[in-house]
Order: sequence, then structure tokens, then C-alpha cells
Amino acid sequence: MAISANDKIRIGCIGTGGQGTGNMRGFMNHPDVEVVAVCDVDSKNLQRASAEVLKKYGKPPKAYKDFRQVLDMKDVDAVMIATPDHWHALPFIMACEAGKDIFCEKPIGHDVYEGQMMLGAAKAHNRVVQINTWQRNVAHFQDAIQFVREGGVGNVKVCRAWVTHIAGLGKNPIKDPPANLDWDFYCGPATKVPYHDTYHPRWWRLYYNFGTGLAGDWGVHMIDIVLLGMQATSPLEVSSVGGKLESGEDDDRTTPDTQMAIYRFKDFVMNWELHFNRGEGMDGSANTHGSEFIGEKGKLIVDRGGITWSPYGDHPGPEKKNAAGDHIGEFLNAMRTRGKCKSDIESMYYTTTACHLANVSYQAQRGIKWDGEKGVIVQSHDIMNTRS
Repeated sequence: MAISANDKIRIGCIGTGGQGTGNMRGFMNHPDVEVVAVCDVDSKNLQRASAEVLKKYGKPPKAYKDFRQVLDMKDVDAVMIATPDHWHALPFIMACEAGKDIFCEKPIGHDVYEGQMMLGAAKAHNRVVQINTWQRNVAHFQDAIQFVREGGVGNVKVCRAWVTHIAGLGKNPIKDPPANLDWDFYCGPATKVPYHDTYHPRWWRLYYNFGTGLAGDWGVHMIDIVLLGMQATSPLEVSSVGGKLESGEDDDRTTPDTQMAIYRFKDFVMNWELHFNRGEGMDGSANTHGSEFIGEKGKLIVDRGGITWSPYGDHPGPEKKNAAGDHIGEFLNAMRTRGKCKSDIESMYYTTTACHLANVSYQAQRGIKWDGEKGVIVQSHDIMNTRS
């Protein structure tokens, strides 16, 4: 049932760390929104978020450690989920079952199967979903995508996406979790491991137990732009190599600091690259992240700084609006109209799956053939892997 234009949209925020608090503030900037509940397994995060909501509205929100209590609230219309990756699927699916619309951090799930279950739940319960791949609502990314689709780059057979990032986390001592953190609940569906400080609050992304590495963190942004420009969904084959080549094996992180993944689609190939942060990207790009389309008319690079067009000859480039988008506002409007968001769950399932497949190939040390229609690996084959 659509929410009327005069009704406030009531939001429950599940996960109020750095990203979650930023999202919460984004919602509170909209006058048609009221944040009525906050939830976190870290009591310091919970207290800080509650204080911000109190300051904004003059009354405190409901504050819970258990997300299920937020889902039980009849006056919550939608939830914002900003937990570590391993805690995306269960709150998402249960929110669908509870009749809540969902604004969820990327990647949509911790693995391919979770993404499939999340997509199925959203469809079965007819929920409006916005995944926070907010680049889709930024004008210059939209301009770049349109330019590629309309043939501005010419016939494209090679695409690239990349990020450069930190290398190692070092060795960190095992210790008791801080008193403000419920470590059992934090681990939840993941394997419970002894606590050390790099897990919380920041670097959990670099551990496969909780996150999906840089492929699931930044790949889901930059690979997404390639897939949108090329109007592609599922690769046919993926081969990924890499390792902890900068940080060394005697380092706490379990995801690679160096990774190359080659994707073969029906009509083009794409390279995903991750390496140590040396302050530049690929093909002379000054940014540590980007998406690139190489066509017969030139090379187009798009990143959060804008568009770089390098033509082969006299070929005009795309517009460069560089206008900010309102990703949250689009979600709120879709809640009222029951329309589809730009970062809807189905399209983001395909992007996220592509990122997961790079991790699957890397971890298995095998190239894989993928049946996107069935959502299964149909064959694997040996590849050279640089891990020792």
C-alpha cells in the first residue's frame, strides 16, 4: 500500500556505525521522514545515534540491540540496513516478511546464495528496495553510461574497473571484546572467532568471515558502472588471481591486497584490478578508483571526480554535469509510488554476483564458467594463481 503524500515516512536504522550514521543523517535531512528506531550491537554507536535523533526531533527513538525488535514495530515503514556484509541477508529477508521497505548497504549479501534469497524475498513480498550504490543517482555517471550506450565510444570490446587501497593490517593481538560490544551477536551467522581491534569498527571488510574484500566493497561500485554502460548482467567466465603480495602472508587480513579478475561476457571482456595504493589508477587516471570503456572512437574513464574522454581523432565527448543526486530521496519517492529504484535489488543482484565470482575464483584457485540464468557454476578449470 502506498504511503500518502502527507504522511511521514518512519524509518528504523539497523546498524549505526560510521556508514549507518551517515545514512541516518541523510534520511533526517528529508522533512517527510522521521527516524523512530535505532539498532546496533555496539552500545556506544547506539547511544550516539539516539542522541542525534533526540536533537533532531526533540524526542528519543526506540533503541535496541536486536534488529528483530525494530522489525516488530508496527509504526516502522522502512528500515535502513548498514551492518557488516555478513549481517545483510537475515535482516533484509525478515524485513521483507515484516512488510517493510528497505534501504540496504552494498553488497547485497555475503555470497551469491544470500543474494538470490534476498532477491526472492523482495519479489515475493513486493517490497521497494534501494541498495546504496549511490553512483547510479549521480549525473556524470549517468551521462557516461548513456554516452556508451548511444555509441559515443564506438564498438567496445574491452572494459576495466579498479581500485587501489591499503595493503596490510599487520598482526594484531587477540583480546577481550570491549564492554560496549556484544561480540556474539556481532559474529552472528559468521564463524565466531577471537576478537581483535581490526574487526571493529572499520576493517572487517578485509576478512572473508565478515566481508567480501575490495571486490565486494569497491568492485560493486565500479564494476556496476561497466555493466550498466554495456547493458550486461552475467559473465560467462571468470578467472581471478592475486594474493597478499604487499602485506605478506604474516598479516591478519584474509582477502587479497592484489587481485586481477578477467571476466568474459558475450561481446566483451572486463578486467577488475586491485592493488596497493600508489595514488593513481589505470591508463593515467589520477583517481584511485574508476571504470573505463575502450572503444574504436576513444577511451572513456569515469570516477567520482568526473569524466575523462580521450578520443582517437575528432570525436565529441559526453556532457559533464557533475550534479549530485538524491539517492535517499529517490527511495522515499518510490515508497510512495511503489515504483522501482535505480539501484533496485534485481539489478544489484547481478552486479554483486559478478563481484562474488571474482572472490570465488580467487579462493578456489580455479577459473569458473557461470550460468547466469540458472545462477550456478557449471564448470571450473585450473588457472595459475600467484598465492604462495
